[in-house]
Amino acid sequence: MRFDSARVAGLDEDKAALVTDGYEARLAATEVDALRLTDEIIGVPGRLGDDDIARLRARFSPAELVELSLGVGLFLGMSKVLITLGLEPQDMPVTVIPTPGS
Repeated sequence: MRFDSARVAGLDEDKAALVTDGYEARLAATEVDALRLTDEIIGVPGRLGDDDIARLRARFSPAELVELSLGVGLFLGMSKVLITLGLEPQDMPVTVIPTPGS
């Protein structure tokens, strides 16, 4: 699933395909910081270090950090529910939907 605002901001399937191991060398610094936060949220739970928090606060506004963190958490939770219920499709086409609140 892709939000239409992500498409407007430049996310296409070629860009999405860059989000694999080693993405740090292929993406802009803002994208890398957002993905590092995502990796921390979906990986082994632990507290971000002070340097990580300072870098994120320098890069993103408080509202952006909340939106990014909650968005990742909601998608993670939904994926766990779908997997548990056996509802995750084997093959799923990309769907572009309106961004909530836009």
